[in-house]
Amino acid sequence: MLSRTHILPVLAAVLALAFVSTPAPASATPAPCTTPMTACARWIMFGGGPARSMVYATYPLDVPQPAVTRALIMVHGALRNADHYFETATAAGFVAGALDDTIIVAPHFVASPDQRAANEVVWPEGGNSWRSGGMSPSNPALSSFDFIDELVRKLADKKNFPNLTKIVVAGHSAGGQLVTRYEMANRVHGTPGVAISYVVANPSSYAWPTAVRPLPTGDADPTDAYREALGDDGEKLHANFTYGPFDAAKVPAYDRWPAGLENLSGYAAALTADQLRKQLVERPTTYLLGQVDVLPLGGFDSSPAAMAQGPTRRARGEAFFKYVTEVLGAKQKAIIVPECGHNDRCIFTTNLVLPVIFP
Repeated sequence: MLSRTHILPVLAAVLALAFVSTPAPASATPAPCTTPMTACARWIMFGGGPARSMVYATYPLDVPQPAVTRALIMVHGALRNADHYFETATAAGFVAGALDDTIIVAPHFVASPDQRAANEVVWPEGGNSWRSGGMSPSNPALSSFDFIDELVRKLADKKNFPNLTKIVVAGHSAGGQLVTRYEMANRVHGTPGVAISYVVANPSSYAWPTAVRPLPTGDADPTDAYREALGDDGEKLHANFTYGPFDAAKVPAYDRWPAGLENLSGYAAALTADQLRKQLVERPTTYLLGQVDVLPLGGFDSSPAAMAQGPTRRARGEAFFKYVTEVLGAKQKAIIVPECGHNDRCIFTTNLVLPVIFP
């Protein structure tokens, strides 16, 4: 649901982006490319090629961009609609006044049914593979996390981005699932010269860092939570949670990767559970939870392993955030985004969120 406060900035951004894309004089700083068409499409080569994947980007990644001081990597959801997420990110960049000094990059995880180019890396259409660092069936040596790693390396290259000091990796829904798992698993976080942060928006599930799970002690019914979120008596949690052992006899796979840290696979298999836990706690992360993202819509994960984490996306996010901060001691943040449900444009263009994705 988009309120007037969300609709007006987005409409203004959409109208204004046409003017942003107008060619600039040769002597001026090049205007950002803001339309998800051929002009904004770039190829990312793996290991010098021929394997490659496509991104939309507001500036070329292989020529010097001295005006760029930060980067936003925006990961799409289950529909693999990188074009839509690129539009969302550029609209947010316009509202924030950040397009001139920010490069926005939207990677595209292509699946078998999609139209694709020669040598383009393919990912499984269903399941959790690309959302959790799984390997490509067309290029078994490459994982989905390797794609993001390659983007980070390119953006951290001082030859082309001499003044870039901040990289934000953000994703919504299935993209949020990728980002929360990439945050704890990636091996490029300490890249010299850049500060990397992570923004996890409305995922259906998380990789829980221990074998415990949230145990609701209050009313966690999603219908009641929806009414509460729409009420006028201030923001409240869905339910009060404690944490305790989960009955594995009911769901034997509840703690296996990507729902937990057992049976690690893909990119994450190179690390131990202790290493993943440590990196999860240490790395700067903000969780964005839609105030009314409490209904089983938009590809909601109702698998037993996901349901063990809570009844709704918002409840799962609150429980995970409270656990990693209050129990594990992480110094992370969470924002309940007012009036937003499972809607990336509502989430990323609100004034509360703009300083997080454009720090």
